Amino acid sequence: MRSVCSLLRWAGYALVAGPLACRPVAVRLRVPRRLFGASFPMGTRSGLRAAVHTVLAIAVCVLTWFLAFLAVVAAVRGIAYPLIANNDLEHSWGGPTLAGAWVVHALLGVGLLPAWLVLLAGLGVVQVRLSHQLLGRTGPWWPVSVSLVLGAAGALLFISWLHQI
Repeated sequence: MRSVCSLLRWAGYALVAGPLACRPVAVRLRVPRRLFGASFPMGTRSGLRAAVHTVLAIAVCVLTWFLAFLAVVAAVRGIAYPLIANNDLEHSWGGPTLAGAWVVHALLGVGLLPAWLVLLAGLGVVQVRLSHQLLGRTGPWWPVSVSLVLGAAGALLFISWLHQI
């Protein structure tokens, strides 16, 4: 149970890191310190580093919110599959009966929620490491490049999702 609470805390931080990135630097550093006990020294304040942190944190946060939206949609569609199905059950997972298709879609929609939670918690870790690197000037260099890649991948994922609906 403790690990689930920890995952929820990391995922929650990933969801609020974007709006938090628009706050003063002292607030940006205080929230991870209080949530996770992650203390890091304040480096010399740089407006450029704070601006880069704001842009990258918002990009990763937008991806986080989009992934959370997709998780909720998948769970709701799985649970409410009989209301959504368009009577083409021969080609659906678990078909050709409505009961079989409903069971498979509900199990997948709800069963994948822990995987979505781990993914969102991982994005929370990236957000904290990004704060360490850009605001505290400590830690590894990888959060900046990973955040750039995540922002670009999130934009491509959103565009491809828009084209398929």
